[in-house]
Amino acid sequence: MHGYYNILSAERLKKCYDIATPRTKMYLKAEIEFVIGKLKPSTQILELGCGYGRILEQLAAGAVTIAGIDTSLVSLKFGKNILNDKPGISFSCMDAVCLGFRNNSFDIVLCLQNGISAFHSNKLQLVKEAIRVTRKGGKILFATYSDKFWGARLEWFRMQAAEGLIGEIDETKTVRGTIICKDGFKATTINQEEFKSLVSSLNIIPKITEVDESSIFFEIEK
Repeated sequence: MHGYYNILSAERLKKCYDIATPRTKMYLKAEIEFVIGKLKPSTQILELGCGYGRILEQLAAGAVTIAGIDTSLVSLKFGKNILNDKPGISFSCMDAVCLGFRNNSFDIVLCLQNGISAFHSNKLQLVKEAIRVTRKGGKILFATYSDKFWGARLEWFRMQAAEGLIGEIDETKTVRGTIICKDGFKATTINQEEFKSLVSSLNIIPKITEVDESSIFFEIEK
């Protein structure tokens, strides 16, 4: 579960996306479109940290099934109500570093919108679990923010703070790539070199792609 989502769940989390600027909405759309470009009608997907299922319906249109996991029961229940039990979509309350799925269960495993950084978990274990449940020939996609998106990202967080969704941003401690709020909340970003170093112990060289000058995708093929 994202540390970000520990303070934002269900309706409050949805409002963060509802108030997003046009540039931020472009970034969110570009992430989804990048993933959709990799789908086939037979694809089975797992999303780690799905929240209330913001992207599940769009991805399910291009795949057979999509499972979303999260540790927030409130968000999962809210998502089920929104999606109204649409075919091919399932929600489960589960920890991403200890998945309750068998080995080789999915074609694509996703951890989008800076999830690799926002999960307050062992990042190496997170990657290992994602690989474990991915089928041979399948893909694991982790996404983080592009450095070029910093201005738009900071503006979006300032808007969330103004709405009382997160604490007031500490402008004296917030630096490029890291947002710190006066209530102690901290949002970081993992860069390309950090991710490559993280997976080097697994003898993995990820494919790295920048999308829309807003996202960096780290792609691992099993």
